[in-house]
Amino acid sequence: MSIFTGAGVALVTPFKEDLSVDYDQLEKFIDFQIDNGTDSIIICGTSGEASTMSHDEQIEVVSACVSHVNGRIPVIAGAGANCTDEALNLAKRSEKAGADGLLVVTPYYNKATQKGLEEYYTTVGNSVDIPIIMYNVPGRTGTNIQPATAVKIAKSVDNIVAIKEASGDIGQVATLAALADGCLDIYSGNDDQVVPLLALGGKGVISVLSNVAPRETHDMVMKFLDGDVKGSLDIQLKYMDVIHNLFSEVNPIPAKRAVSEMGYCRNIVRRPLTEMEEDHAQVLINAMKEAGIL
Repeated sequence: MSIFTGAGVALVTPFKEDLSVDYDQLEKFIDFQIDNGTDSIIICGTSGEASTMSHDEQIEVVSACVSHVNGRIPVIAGAGANCTDEALNLAKRSEKAGADGLLVVTPYYNKATQKGLEEYYTTVGNSVDIPIIMYNVPGRTGTNIQPATAVKIAKSVDNIVAIKEASGDIGQVATLAALADGCLDIYSGNDDQVVPLLALGGKGVISVLSNVAPRETHDMVMKFLDGDVKGSLDIQLKYMDVIHNLFSEVNPIPAKRAVSEMGYCRNIVRRPLTEMEEDHAQVLINAMKEAGIL
């Protein structure tokens, strides 16, 4: 039950001046992504500022995305929460809204035990029929899915089929790949580690970089999977400066500024996020120019 192979974009959400979602810009940005080879849209994740949205608003955005994509590529909806009941509610509503899959982050702040993570994912997984990608990003949540736990969950819940690994720990990913032995698709959650993770058997990336360089991010993955490791590595290294600057402030602050420079959204983030510091922004813009993005 694989969801996608290649590069999925962790899509930013365009806002209007009044902070409401700009659906016209969202549709244009989705088309830009699909026209440039993106293999999947991840909507209402961290990059989409879902944590600043009500559940009703999240579902409206997911529905709009599903409607506009219209089956061209898979749409994966962010559906995690720090409360199991809330994650359950989002998962069911996202499935009803037509999402092809779910990205379910570990419950943040609560710091669930490994047993708690097993229960959380089992409960959410058994509530829906569409495939689920677990999302491990301990730097943001304070919780780390241990490799043995991830494999145990995947083997006990049929539709939990993948993990977005953003621990930054390549050793942990290697252990996970060895234990999983193919039972779990692994996606890189770090744009600066795409090639290393693919070398460990990864299926692709869920990418912030893809917001501004969708074709190149797609090609980075596909070249590797097609056996052109050098071509893949060349792309990885070419965009390292852009990648580093996309994370010079907390995601998605720099990504939102970068996409605004390309004309696909306003440079507006919801509080408590604040717009990118101008000195940081100029370094990012220069990196984008040097890479040929602008």
